[in-house]
Amino acid sequence: MWGKASSSERGSERLAERRRLRRRRLAIASFIFLLFLLAAVLYGLWQSSVRISEVTVYGADQSFAAYAKDAMQGSYFGIIPRDSTFLFSESDIRSSILAGHPDIAAVSIFRKGFTGLSLKIDYRVPIARWCGLAPTPDVAEYCYIFDANGTIFSVATTTTETLNTFSLYAPLEGSGLEPLHASIAHAGELPSLFDFARQLDTFGSPVSHVVLRDDEVDDILESGTRITYVLGHEQSAFAALVSARDTLNLTNASIEYVDLRFDGKVYVKRKEQTE
Repeated sequence: MWGKASSSERGSERLAERRRLRRRRLAIASFIFLLFLLAAVLYGLWQSSVRISEVTVYGADQSFAAYAKDAMQGSYFGIIPRDSTFLFSESDIRSSILAGHPDIAAVSIFRKGFTGLSLKIDYRVPIARWCGLAPTPDVAEYCYIFDANGTIFSVATTTTETLNTFSLYAPLEGSGLEPLHASIAHAGELPSLFDFARQLDTFGSPVSHVVLRDDEVDDILESGTRITYVLGHEQSAFAALVSARDTLNLTNASIEYVDLRFDGKVYVKRKEQTE
């Protein structure tokens, strides 16, 4: 036969029940506290003292401030303001500006206290014109301009000014690409290529066209002479050209081309003299 529970057993059951009640009450109190804390945080985030109300633009027109303000309109999930100084989206502001202005290279964003924002706009520097794969005589050229990274960012106009006066003809990265926003092939080697082209000015006839073909480069002088060398070998090519300076006249169109593709060698083809 089963006996009655002892007084000690009943005491243990009452103690366990009290502990369960305490844990339940503690859980409820913690939940209420968290709700209160969340409500306090949300209330604080909506206060004007911690929301962006002023945007200052450096390096560009102040109208760019409107892009930032538009990107901070509304709220996250309907409860958190997007213009909170703690939670505003830099990527949204940056992308909204860059999307409509391909001539801008970068947008730097800085907080200015708790209610201000500073934008620094850096424009792309037009290095030269890109006009396709090769010159097309007697055909009107449609050219673009590109920056130091080889990124094509705008159509060239008659008033466009670039750091280099010559035009570049070169393939683009990939295939079937539209020129705008594409990158020029061998972009990392363009600085050396352009330095070589500018050095040729010391021979009396500036470069008018630079043609990049696979790993070879043609520099077309205004006199009509073509200088050919291997991409990446600018220093040795120029040294070879300088060594033959006394036998070359690159200003009077008497030379058809100078071939510098072979280290230490200078091959020259002169134009035939006509009576």
